[in-house]
Amino acid sequence: MLALTVLVMLIASINFQLNMGYLLTFLLAGSATAGMLAGHATLRGLTLHLRAPEPVFAGQHCLLRVQLHNPARAARYGVGLALDAQADSAGLCTTVAGAAALDIAWLAPARGRLALPRLRVFTRFPMGMFRAWALWQPAGTALVYPAAQVDAPPLPSAPAPHGATQHSCAAPGTDFEGLRPYRAGDPPKSIVWKKVAQAVARGSADLVSRDSTAPPAGGDLILDLPSTGLQELEQSLSRLCAWVLAAHAGGLRFGLTLPGQTIAADAGPAHRDRCLRALALC
Repeated sequence: MLALTVLVMLIASINFQLNMGYLLTFLLAGSATAGMLAGHATLRGLTLHLRAPEPVFAGQHCLLRVQLHNPARAARYGVGLALDAQADSAGLCTTVAGAAALDIAWLAPARGRLALPRLRVFTRFPMGMFRAWALWQPAGTALVYPAAQVDAPPLPSAPAPHGATQHSCAAPGTDFEGLRPYRAGDPPKSIVWKKVAQAVARGSADLVSRDSTAPPAGGDLILDLPSTGLQELEQSLSRLCAWVLAAHAGGLRFGLTLPGQTIAADAGPAHRDRCLRALALC
């Protein structure tokens, strides 16, 4: 459209011998040419670095934080970043004076160690007549855990040690041992607010509290694929993921047995992450 406009103005200036028409025509053409070169120079020499993304669950957004470094003294204006698959979207723009950071949300489609998506860096600086862009494929990967099954059944029972009575790890009406319906007078610190948030999201106002009188587990809880009672691998991993999160939230010692890998029973955030990593890579 710009080229067509300049061409019509040039023809009209020639036909009617308009000196001011010549001036305006060549001014627009010169501005467009200068803008094209300025837009290209805005991207030339920029370096991009991607921080290692944190693990997420399948179906969640993975945050990609990109660091942009400008080796020149002059600031680079209107530098944008977007997923290449969403090139038609506006993307995020910033000014790079020395260094800047942009965060891009990427929806993790499945579990496993996934290659990061291709990114597009672009600019419309200085006048918006042209859009300069370049594609960048980050060399890193993202670890994606299986999506935890919604409304998963209670945890399986832990085996009782020799000479002890076996207790079920799941209390009636709760997801794991140590939870019970809220009773009037329970202290606020005993309320499991995470469960409350999940209940509110489902449209329920039920409260649950930690039951300090719940019987301890008779032994270490070992989770494996057969205990899920499911045949499909992805569904089994999704249920195991929900059980790992429930066992960790309940402070239980649990282990995980998968084909070709066994994780001994333990507890704590590091153990939870180790089990989730094993499920992601199974």
